Amino acid sequence: MNSHPWNQLISQLPDPHFLQTYEWGQVKAKYGWIPYYAVWTENQFSVISDQSLVTDQCLAAALILKRTAFRRFSIFYAPKGPLMDWTNESLRKRVLDDLQSFAKKQGAIFLKIDPDVALGRGVPASVDEVTENSGQAVRSDLRRRGWVESSDQIQFRNTVMVDLSASEEDILMRMKQKTRYNIRLAERKGVAVRVGKLEDLGMLYRMYAETSVRDGFVIRDEEYYKTVWQLFMAGDRSQFSDSPTLQLGSEQVPSLQSPVATPLIAEVNGEPVAGLFLFMFAGRAYYVYGMSRDKHREKMPTYLLQWEAMKHAKAHGCLTYDLWGAPDVFDESDSMWGVYRFKEGLGGEVVRTLGAYDFTPNKFWHSMYSDVMPRVLDFMRSKGKQKTKRRLE
Repeated sequence: MNSHPWNQLISQLPDPHFLQTYEWGQVKAKYGWIPYYAVWTENQFSVISDQSLVTDQCLAAALILKRTAFRRFSIFYAPKGPLMDWTNESLRKRVLDDLQSFAKKQGAIFLKIDPDVALGRGVPASVDEVTENSGQAVRSDLRRRGWVESSDQIQFRNTVMVDLSASEEDILMRMKQKTRYNIRLAERKGVAVRVGKLEDLGMLYRMYAETSVRDGFVIRDEEYYKTVWQLFMAGDRSQFSDSPTLQLGSEQVPSLQSPVATPLIAEVNGEPVAGLFLFMFAGRAYYVYGMSRDKHREKMPTYLLQWEAMKHAKAHGCLTYDLWGAPDVFDESDSMWGVYRFKEGLGGEVVRTLGAYDFTPNKFWHSMYSDVMPRVLDFMRSKGKQKTKRRLE
């Protein structure tokens, strides 16, 4: 399966993200969004809904999703975009100018962006904390232009990144001793990990629903996840044999210009007890959906699952593994603290990013939207939790 021209284009830009791929635009198109494809070349800025373009002098690009709100207005969102060299001040000025003009012409209530611009690394106030001055400059620039920090942070602002460029032995040694022990324990106790198939998706959704009820987070219905999983699983793995290669240590490994999702399933005596979906695109892997059962938890299947995910990602050309989410506040008051302690043990580095910022050409309607939508979403989440619980029962 050949890579889509849009994916080829964005894979050449800094920090390409799977939420900016053609496939993600197609997922959202099934659920009420219209995908637009914005491209900046040396002399031109163009936004089109037909993505059959390729330009070899692309300086920046963004998948921008559009949705109608209040019947006559629109909201726009570029998930993890735009993609460009954010340290290039003249390019940054040009891209932000064009996005602001585009939002105004479209009658947008707001345009939301949340690019992977790092503000710092390491846990705040720790000996490992490093401030990224270039990211701080981008934040100051956005605020000066009138962009506001979004009250609706769709993606995680912070995450934990594992460096996969080292040897497997070095990756293991960077983990906490307790994590290494639990990986070996899982192997000794007979936990096995396999790659999932399409016929496993129903089972994986049920396990995900169990996890959401147990841990108190909201999920969507089964059809949505099957749409995402099937579309990204359609990335043909045979592409690896004849694609360009990335240098990884002393090995030659294939690059991923088409995004791929691989389900990994941990089993005890053939019975599934945990799973995750590993997304891979342009040298970066992502741990996006994780699920587990209460049964056999003492055998530590989730630890072995993460180690196998790292090895799988490394074997398929990924140099980093994004563990997808870390707390906003790094103490026990944050709801993600327990999950973070698990991820911390895997030997990654905390990366703190800009988060979502909104450009609001229509202040009145943005205020209305910001007031009404949280209440609507709270109601929908409450209904969603009840619905998931009923399905499981």
